Amino acid sequence: MTVLDPEKLRDIPGWKDAPIHICMDADYRGLTFCCKPGYSLTFAFKCKRDETLNQLGISQEEFTAIKEKFSKDNDWDSELTCFGSLSYCCMRRDGCPKRDAALEKRYPRQSREEYMKIYYLKKKELSKIILEAVKNPRVKKQVNILLDLF
Repeated sequence: MTVLDPEKLRDIPGWKDAPIHICMDADYRGLTFCCKPGYSLTFAFKCKRDETLNQLGISQEEFTAIKEKFSKDNDWDSELTCFGSLSYCCMRRDGCPKRDAALEKRYPRQSREEYMKIYYLKKKELSKIILEAVKNPRVKKQVNILLDLF
């Protein structure tokens, strides 16, 4: 993982220089866009979530617990999403029918532009929480560089 590869960053509402998805070689902050462990995936051959979690010293159970707590704390549980929570949704800017329907229901008085900004701000916050849980001292320097961005 290269820290802050400009080719792997996107400016999205509420998060300048956000990482792309971890499966596309993003920096560790991209874990915020990863789905829930334990489910079969259409693109499982590309998935780098478990490999990345292992590098960081975070178990699948810890990762799930972080995302589930964040979901509860932010009222992000949703039967409309693939994994029952917006905390597992991806970064697709062009839209995701399930994610966007859940956001619209959660933030009914907001425009799409407004609720997408809220979504990405919260995903940024979740990313920081995930990075703060890193246990592997060998990657701590890279993680600290990323934490300094918040």
